Amino acid sequence: MLDSETKAVETPEDHADELRLWLRLLTCTTLIEGEVRGRLRQRFDVTLPRFDLMAQLDKVPDGMTLSDVSKRMMVSNGNVTGLVERLVESGHLDRRTSETDRRVQVIRLTKLGRAEFRKMAAEHETWIADLFADLSPKDVRELMRLLAKTKASAQKSAARRRA
Repeated sequence: MLDSETKAVETPEDHADELRLWLRLLTCTTLIEGEVRGRLRQRFDVTLPRFDLMAQLDKVPDGMTLSDVSKRMMVSNGNVTGLVERLVESGHLDRRTSETDRRVQVIRLTKLGRAEFRKMAAEHETWIADLFADLSPKDVRELMRLLAKTKASAQKSAARRRA
């Protein structure tokens, strides 16, 4: 039998169900992320990390520190710094020194950045809806319920490992 995730011929006993589940989740994530990346690049000439950074800042009109953005995006400060530099140069972000700590920089969307992000976000939402169009509302609710259980299981396992 040809496995749809690994593209390898295998018998059912070759992999545990949990491994097959992981491969299926990874395949879905990779497929959807690749499609979103391509559409953002083609339609707006923007990368997914830039879109994600702008999405974080759209939620906080007064701006955020680079450190807070790094934590929210789960990337290093170095990764955020490069993204910020390019978005400041393009006029999408403005950067200022914190009033309470001169060592800290606060970034926020400019008017241009907010307007362009919201256009992108509106199209992004329609793309996501299109990607999940073949799922019924009941399917979506059930998948959300199961993914919440999956997340909780993974968090418990990680906590056990750290303990």
